[in-house]
Parts: sequence; C-alpha cells; structure tokens
Amino acid sequence: MQLTEKQLEIMAAQGHLLVTGGPGSGKTTVSILKAAEIAKQHLGPGQKVLFLSFARATVSRVVEAIEYEQQIPREQKRRIDVETYHSFFWRILKAHGYLIGLPRRIDILTPPAEAIALSGLRSGYASKLSEAEQAEKVAAEEAERLRLAREDGGVCFDLFAPYVGDILHGSARIRKLLATMYPVIILDEFQDTNAEQWRVVQALGEFTTLIALADPEQRIYDWIGADPARLDHFRGAFAPTEVDLSTDNHRSAGTDIGLFGNDILKGKIRQEPYVGVQIYGYPPNTDQAFSALVTTTYRARKRLVDAGVKEWSLAILVPTKKMTRLVSDAFRSPPGGMTEIPHTAIIELEAAILGAEVIALLMQPDVDGRHFEQFVALVRNYFHGKGGDTPTKGALTEAANIQKAYDEYLAGLAAGKALRKNSILVAILTLYGQTRELGLTGDPDKDWRAMRGLLEEGACPRLKEIAQEVRNIRVLERGTQLRQALSQDWRDNGAYRNALAIVRQAFVQEHFSTNAKPETGVIVMNMHKAKGKQFDEVIIFEGWPIKRKGQPPFNADRIVRFNARDNIDDQARQNMRVSVTRGKRHTTILTPKNDPCVLLTEDD
Repeated sequence: MQLTEKQLEIMAAQGHLLVTGGPGSGKTTVSILKAAEIAKQHLGPGQKVLFLSFARATVSRVVEAIEYEQQIPREQKRRIDVETYHSFFWRILKAHGYLIGLPRRIDILTPPAEAIALSGLRSGYASKLSEAEQAEKVAAEEAERLRLAREDGGVCFDLFAPYVGDILHGSARIRKLLATMYPVIILDEFQDTNAEQWRVVQALGEFTTLIALADPEQRIYDWIGADPARLDHFRGAFAPTEVDLSTDNHRSAGTDIGLFGNDILKGKIRQEPYVGVQIYGYPPNTDQAFSALVTTTYRARKRLVDAGVKEWSLAILVPTKKMTRLVSDAFRSPPGGMTEIPHTAIIELEAAILGAEVIALLMQPDVDGRHFEQFVALVRNYFHGKGGDTPTKGALTEAANIQKAYDEYLAGLAAGKALRKNSILVAILTLYGQTRELGLTGDPDKDWRAMRGLLEEGACPRLKEIAQEVRNIRVLERGTQLRQALSQDWRDNGAYRNALAIVRQAFVQEHFSTNAKPETGVIVMNMHKAKGKQFDEVIIFEGWPIKRKGQPPFNADRIVRFNARDNIDDQARQNMRVSVTRGKRHTTILTPKNDPCVLLTEDD
C-alpha cells in the first residue's frame, strides 16, 4: 500500500492520536500498519497493541486485513489483539467484578435471557404508556437488571461499561496493569461511544496511549447515547495529535459514491449523474415493487460475476426489521414465477436463538422425568423473549396462556381427569409425542433438520412458528466447533445428552467471536446493521405508501419516518450516508415512483 502524506503523518505521530475521515478513507488500514510499527519498535516482552471495535463484522474484517497484510511480519501480527468493546469489558469484569460487589462467579445474561427475565415485569404495563409510566417502567427494568447482576450474577450487556468504569476509576493498580498489558489501544468508531464507554476510555487514557479513529459524520447511535461532542471531549482530555483523512477515499475509488454520501448529508443532491450511483423509481404495489428489487438484484449479481469478482458480496439494505423478513420471503418465492435468489438474511436473533433452544432440548433424552416440563418452559420462554426489548402484548399473553394450560394439565393428571379437548396443550402434546419417537442418527446436521422439519410440518401453530424462526439461523454453520461438540456428546453418551447446554454456550461464544468470515453472496439486512461493513455492491430498498379506504396512505418502512420532510434530521441523513457508502463498486437506490425518498428530492 502506498501511504499518502496524511497517512505518513499518522505513522510518525507520538502520544495520543485522533484520526478522522469518512468511509473508506483508510483509517483502519493505516491504524493496522501503525500497530505493527509500534509492535516492532516500542513493545516490551508480553505486551500487545489492542484494537477495539463495536461490531464483530469490523473485528472480523480487521483480523482478516492483519492476516493478509504482506508487509507485516508474523511476529508483529501476533502482538496485535483485536476485540469488540464488549469482549474486552467482559474480561475485566470476570477478573475484577468482585471489587464492586458482584458475585465471584458471574455469567453473561444474553439479550434473549434478559428479555425472559424482564418479561414478568413488562407484562404488568399496558401497550401505550404516559411519559411518567414509561419512565417508571424504565426505572423498574434498570433496578431488576442490577438485582439480577448483584444477586444472581447474570450481567447483561448494558451493564458491562458502567461496571468496568467503576472498576477502573476505583483502582489505579488495575489501570496500570491494563496499561502494562496494552501500552497502546486503538479505538475504532470512537464517535459512537456513549457516556459510560467514554468514562472507561478516560480511565484507560491515564496510563495508556490512545489512538481514536472517528468519522464525525457517521454517528448513527445517538439514540443509545452517542454524543455529538465526543471528539471535543477527547481533545479536551488528551490533547491528541490530530490527522484528518476526510478527502481520501480508498473504498470506492473511481466512483462518486463517497461524494454522493456527503451530498446526502448536506441536503444538496446535484442534477448530473453520480458515477457508481443509480436511483430507480418502482411502481408502488407489492408485486411490482418486489419484481423491481428481484430484477435489480439479478442485474447486480450478473455485473459482479461478469467482472470476475471473487467471493463477491451484494447487500440489500432496508430501513426496518420487518422489511428484512419481507425481502427474504420475496427472494425465496419471487413474484411472477421468477427464479429464487439464494441469500442470507441478517435478522434480530432473539426469537431464532430461543427457538434453537427448543430444538436442542428435543434432541436430548429424558433422563430425569422432567423433559416435558422443561420443554413447556422453553416454549413459554420463546414467547416471553422473542420480541427482545419490545415484546408485544400478544406474545406475553401467549406465554401466560401456555403456562395456564400446563398448570391445568398437571391438575388434571393429579385428579385423574382427561385434558380438555380444546386446550392449547393438545396439539403441543401430540407433536411432542412424535418428537420422542423420532430416530436420531448421531449426525448433528441431519438430526437437527429432522427435528425442525417435524415441528414445521406438524399441526401445532406455536411449534410451527418456532421451527420457521429457527430457519433464519444455520446453527450448525456457526463453525465446526458446535458440530464437533454435538458429535462428541453423541459418542460419549450414545445420545445428545447435553445438546441444550452446548447450543446455549455456542451462542454466548458467538457474541465474542472474531472468526466470522466477511459475508459473501447476497445478504439482506436493515441499514443499521450495515455499519462497519463493506460490500462490492449495495442496493437500498425502501417501502411504499399503501392505500387504505377512507384513510390516509400507510407509509411506514421508509428511510425517513413516514417519508415526511418534517422528519428529516441528522440521524436520517447519517444513516443514509452510511448505507450508501458501504458499496465499493456500485450503489443502487430503489424508491417508490409516486413518493420518492425525501432525502433524494430536496433540490426540487
């Protein structure tokens, strides 16, 4: 790589450093080269440079970039650790959490488990709350999270940074210990740190040299506490050397993709075309909208194949979680008999993870007579937790109804009474009985698919939903480690005796994994999830106004809320810019003809 003059400034800088620049400006690449240079010249025995990022996708990309960077000798590569902020914080918590009153043994309370733990509290509140009621609910949830951590040792992700901040600010010895291990820490996506994470950074910077990488215009996490003044906070606290790479673009060089993204921020879209950017209007009805998306995807895929791009990636970015599923369904069964598009859908995983636990338990034998009881509990947990932080009243009611039916079933057994024919437990029991008769083979992939297929084809709508949700994750493709663990369990016990524990552990490890390969092929995800990633091509697809008799058109699933000009704000602009600039070769935007995205029409 031929370094620019600004990048050479970064390589030569001493002490705290702030590197700013837009998407593809080379911040990450030059920081890797600087880390290697520090490893070569400045580290003592056992010391390393630590690179921290929010997204596992970014971590994976950095790990891969380090591995394939030919200029860096292997010994220097070994002295660069790459982690997520969560992973780094968890290591500190595990070692020193007892100093702030946490139990000696603590475990991660994963998002699905957290949702289940809070479901009882949440079910006590109505769907629509006043501001005072909403504040009361938030306070009650926070109090319960703290209780779960301090009494049960289950620490949710939101508490990692606050607790680590308490540990570091309370102990100069630990601050010095971390500085001895990591004399230099690189902070990726620094503009997105919230107040609690900034408090940790302040403590680390007392004895450690900090290199902050930031795009001031890519701050899309204001809603969880990112502060527009964060870079000024860093300047005030550490007086860093500052290098601005904002005029550089290595990701989409030869195109106007970066320029278009910047013009979106300014609200000044020029009339002449942008090289590498196309905007299409599609007819605003379901079949024609998805037909336009499918044919646009065909064309983009063909461009990449014809260009000979190896392991190409094409991202379909949409504004909402709901649209991720709709697009995925449309690709599986395109309108008009068009050919299916193989793809990966990146969805919220709470429901799929909880569904996977149900499948895992069903693969286990009943060793203590409590198997059906555990099964009902996991099905109930699925409905408690599938909505994450925003469970629906319907899901919480479903969970309560399952428990009520099970209690009635137990009472009937004790009294020698038959189960009511219209009980929701009838279909559940029937299908459960069929799973007990399924002959397993010891091949984890084959057995998993067979068990999931049994639920999917059965007559119980609740279990069918669970099986369909599990389709959204390819559990046994999460690495050979899970497959090997299940196979070993079978060899050791002649059955999957520990399948549930193995699958649960796999999902915990997934939160901290740095081994994920960059996505290839066609990938569907919402726009927020694209942060920190890059793709050969990007297609941005938003929803359209749906006519309703006697009512205004329903205009959800838009890039700007309801596509109303009054709702244009910095968040909408930044989110659109981040999405547009994920593309290296080409970006296409699909928007309804009769109501195009207001971010694209501001010159009119």
